[in-house]
Amino acid sequence: MPLPSLRAFLETRQVAIYFAAVVLAGLLAWQWPASTGMAPAIDPLLASMLFVTFLQVPLTELRRAWTNMRFLGALLAANFLAVPLLVAALLPWMPQDPLLRIGVLLVLLTPCIDYVVTFAHLGHADAKSLLASTPLLLAAQMLLLPVYLSLFMGDAAAGLVQWQPFVHAFIWLIAVPLSLAAVCQAWAARSSAGEHIVGWLGLLPVPTTAAVLFVVVATVAPQLGLALDAVRAVAPGYLLFAIAAPMLGWAVARLWRLPTNQCRAIAFSSATRNSLVVLPLGLAIPGAVPWVPAVIVTQTLVELVSELVYVKVAPGLGTKTFPQSS
Repeated sequence: MPLPSLRAFLETRQVAIYFAAVVLAGLLAWQWPASTGMAPAIDPLLASMLFVTFLQVPLTELRRAWTNMRFLGALLAANFLAVPLLVAALLPWMPQDPLLRIGVLLVLLTPCIDYVVTFAHLGHADAKSLLASTPLLLAAQMLLLPVYLSLFMGDAAAGLVQWQPFVHAFIWLIAVPLSLAAVCQAWAARSSAGEHIVGWLGLLPVPTTAAVLFVVVATVAPQLGLALDAVRAVAPGYLLFAIAAPMLGWAVARLWRLPTNQCRAIAFSSATRNSLVVLPLGLAIPGAVPWVPAVIVTQTLVELVSELVYVKVAPGLGTKTFPQSS
């Protein structure tokens, strides 16, 4: 199959691939509880996923996207002002146990930077602007998450959270993958061999994301039964978040008078959380297993089902558009 056709095949079927990865991982965890031993593979797979994701954003397009200050302002306001206010409103109905609460905060305060682009595209949103914004979103959440954790939990956060993983995550999940992507793009611009290799690497975003989902679910699923009470306690809050967050993101984007497709993109970003990236941070918390990873992955499962609703509802949203400005 020619390279463009193979890439199109993967992209058009990526949602089915992701759900298949989750189902297969669940079956594996059920039959082989020792799949929790796959946890060391999460970080390398995450770094690989983010590298091939960043590779899809040409640096020239990245610079152009970052000049669209109206979109970026709305995106940052929705994710780092409006969503934290929503989380604060939901927090009284969440478990009071510090370990469970920190798991909830880790996942709900961090916007997704990977498969949100897929679902945004399916929902007729401006997925290209969202993709170009992923490095900024990841950097912002890694810088702001410690601040929000201290704000919401105070001394409890200081006693539970180890900040070294945040520095590790910033280096290995932002700086290194983004730098490697820039080097590969420069190589592709100057060499036919580089262009050929980068073309083949363009096939990997869907498989690597599916691999991360598979390993994360296979690793954590055996622990869900051990933390069943925690799962039941957080699931209603996640459902409320899944309903309220996209509406909140849409409202913020409308206040910024963005075009309709960009309003949809911000709604998707507000609703979709970064569970795959924050899971290693949760695992680094002393005494986290099985409760913190179970709480984080529960949000992932609620979210994946919610995304199917979003992609059906989003295309019908908005009839009035506003002129775009930078």
